[in-house]
Amino acid sequence: MAQKVAKAGVKRQKGYLYYLDKQGDISRAKMARGGSKGGRPEKVTRLGVKRKTGFLYFIDKQGDVSCAKMARGGQKRRKKRR
Repeated sequence: MAQKVAKAGVKRQKGYLYYLDKQGDISRAKMARGGSKGGRPEKVTRLGVKRKTGFLYFIDKQGDVSCAKMARGGQKRRKKRR
């Protein structure tokens, strides 16, 4: 279950990828389509979100920053015997 970390209310435009950058701010970059290349990232909103390890941070449908605990585990892999 995801929980809100920061309210930003970013309005998204078509053709852009929105993400949380290394500084904890919301940035966007033009997506590559067909033969055209993508664009340089630009800051949309400065938030300064501090990240915790083991959590996935994303921009939700309302344009706010949310986080969810990352899925870890699964079946253990066995070593092959020779």
